[in-house]
Amino acid sequence: MMKTATRWGALSFRNAAGAVLTVLFAVAALSLQPGVSLAAAPIAVAVADFDYFDSSGEVADQSAEHRTRVASFAALLRDNLAAEADYRVVPIECPDRPCTATSMSQDVFIAAARKAGARLVVYGGIRKMSTLVQWGEIQLLDLEAEKLLMRRTVTFRGDNDAAYRHAANFVSDQLKEAMPKP
Repeated sequence: MMKTATRWGALSFRNAAGAVLTVLFAVAALSLQPGVSLAAAPIAVAVADFDYFDSSGEVADQSAEHRTRVASFAALLRDNLAAEADYRVVPIECPDRPCTATSMSQDVFIAAARKAGARLVVYGGIRKMSTLVQWGEIQLLDLEAEKLLMRRTVTFRGDNDAAYRHAANFVSDQLKEAMPKP
């Protein structure tokens, strides 16, 4: 009776080990199949604050409204990118606000983006040329590859919240097209 129990115990162990190996090989085979992949971690993106220049020569001082609109432009870019599963937006920390590419040296700006854990950084500025025409310069830098992925100049009409929202949505789409996927 003792030999039979030992024999069945050894046989059960071999069957269990074989089953485990079969499952492991199946998982490994599935992971090598095209189209079957594990979800990659989202790419960390920092969106810097944007610079603003008013060269329109308008008499009325609208600097407070412009600061608010430019801040909301950057916030909308962050929100639009954060809504994509492929990206994770990380904040850039700097001693003084706003954290723009021109408010600090290039080395300090890049170091702050890297310290935030960003692989990609979006930055730029908006210039008001006249009472109705504004243009923006938007750049996308891949810190890992040390390569400029996108540099776009966009123009938009209007000096109101709706015009800034429309421009930010357009720029968000342009960024998503230029950004690498995980």
